[in-house]
Amino acid sequence: MKLNQNPFIVILGIIQDGGLPQCGCKRLCCKKAWKKPSLRKWVASLAIIDPKTKQRWLIDATPDFKHQLAFLDQVFSVKKKSPGLAGIFLTHGHAGHYTGLLCFEKSTLNSKNVLVWTMPKMEKLLKNNIPWKGLVKGKNIAIKKLCKNKEVALNNNLSVLPFLVSHRDEFTETIGFFIKGPNKTCLFVPDIDNWQNIEEKILKSDIAFLDGTFFEPKEIPNRDISKIPHPLIKESIKRFADLPLKEKQKIHFIHFNHTNPVLVKNSRAQKLIKKNHFRIAKQGQEFSL
Repeated sequence: MKLNQNPFIVILGIIQDGGLPQCGCKRLCCKKAWKKPSLRKWVASLAIIDPKTKQRWLIDATPDFKHQLAFLDQVFSVKKKSPGLAGIFLTHGHAGHYTGLLCFEKSTLNSKNVLVWTMPKMEKLLKNNIPWKGLVKGKNIAIKKLCKNKEVALNNNLSVLPFLVSHRDEFTETIGFFIKGPNKTCLFVPDIDNWQNIEEKILKSDIAFLDGTFFEPKEIPNRDISKIPHPLIKESIKRFADLPLKEKQKIHFIHFNHTNPVLVKNSRAQKLIKKNHFRIAKQGQEFSL
């Protein structure tokens, strides 16, 4: 239990939807992670915690939810029945960002009316499709509506502001979030096709977690990277080169593909990011709000 009563966030995962190691991967990165548990990393997610009110929220419910919930209980436990969450905010309908909701159904947690905040298309996906609609019908989760650019007050200390971003919206909208505390604001954009006017949002934040899925195109030689667009970290470094040092140091890249060399200690990719005054998100890091 934290002695400091200020709200804070904790990074519950840093990898894209498949995690590390990834299912079926025969590459060295995953072979090493299977052999050495310390190299394993969970799918990208944040927890928001208010020690004063003893409340916890998640951004996204990932396939690694059970591990992340257990870790969250170590970081800040609550006496309420598991999962002990005041709510979950979903960014979009790609598998790594909402499939952890299955942990709430009656054969597992059998949770009661866990609040799940979604945009309209995400709400339809959950309400109209098996197995998700079973969670709604069984009152394991309760859908709450998000509106773009409309702030949601979590309590007197915290709020969340969703905004639309461009991404492969085959199933749902995609959103990023401003997470506002009493002292600081956190920007969270784990998935996006291109940066658009992201600089404006960086300037409005104190901490910025930004899409770092790929470092460079050669990481996935057997797939057409144009069909899975993300801003390459090398390109982002160039784009943000003229930002003041203070703004650069806000930026933490996150949501790494399992092949991303940023995950390799002392790699050329890591050194380039650090040399240019940017940061690499780490699982388990905490940031005061």
